[in-house]
Amino acid sequence: MISEFHQLSEKIGQLAELTHALRRENAELRLRVTGLQSENEELKQRIGEAHQRVAALLEKFPALPEAVSQKSLQDQELT
Repeated sequence: MISEFHQLSEKIGQLAELTHALRRENAELRLRVTGLQSENEELKQRIGEAHQRVAALLEKFPALPEAVSQKSLQDQELT
């Protein structure tokens, strides 16, 4: 009977250790998620800014006449 209590006590101790380890890991993962979310938001912002810069550059190009645009496309298809 004492042996059974000792085994049960050891299992409870192991369970407590595992619980603490999982709580630590969970806390670390939450910090990592927060960091990755922050990084993701920063990257989204940078992509948005790059998109705006490219759009602004494209607006600076003069519009090509329709005949020139079609000829250009035809030339590209031939090559």
